[in-house]
Amino acid sequence: MAKTNVLVVDDLRSMRLTLGGILEDKGHNVATVEDGYQAIEAVRKVHFDAIFMDIKMPGINGVQTFREIKKIDPRATVIMMTAYSVEDLVKEALEEGAYAVVYKPFDIDRIVSLIEQMRQDRTLILVVDDQFGDRETLKGILEDKGYRVATAGDGTAAIKMVQEKHFDIIFLDIKLPDISGVETFEQVKKIDPRAAVIMMTGYSEEDLIKRAISGGAYTCIYKPFDMEKVVVLVDKLARK
Repeated sequence: MAKTNVLVVDDLRSMRLTLGGILEDKGHNVATVEDGYQAIEAVRKVHFDAIFMDIKMPGINGVQTFREIKKIDPRATVIMMTAYSVEDLVKEALEEGAYAVVYKPFDIDRIVSLIEQMRQDRTLILVVDDQFGDRETLKGILEDKGYRVATAGDGTAAIKMVQEKHFDIIFLDIKLPDISGVETFEQVKKIDPRAAVIMMTGYSEEDLIKRAISGGAYTCIYKPFDMEKVVVLVDKLARK
């Protein structure tokens, strides 16, 4: 399993060292900074999978820092930390998308389980299209929205990837160079029935579309994509 990159943001040196040391002992890559400004600079340079952020800090507080970080790296999962009764800030952070809040003194088992849960919770998407431009455009837009995205250029590669890993959502072009998208879909559903498959086409292929939908495909979308509708569709599936 790949190591998780973790950033600990706290103005108390003892807290940074304690939490950072425990997470390193659990096998994670850990960096520590002492305020929001340093956290923002760190996120500009490196992608952190998890960020433990103290809510009350000098300069800018944890919620303000969280807002700036999400602009830079929407994929980052932020877990707020506090030792104080700051319910307004806690509520604000959760409403704006913070993953969780932990209270000091820390329950280390909860912190470790949060990281594992976070890794499992992130929606993983596969885009299968032989047109490089189409798949990279869709990949980029979905990554900007915070999703993890992999790509494949044909059905054979897609089937191999699905055999190795669970993808929550699969965008699958109907016309592929080796085996058709519908045949790929039928293989994918045998391997992983949980995957939500969205067929894609730029052609009028009603028979193939009907075959895929009747076989359990979630829907079919048409090129050129309406990206706003695509993102709404993915968000809806991710919440299920």
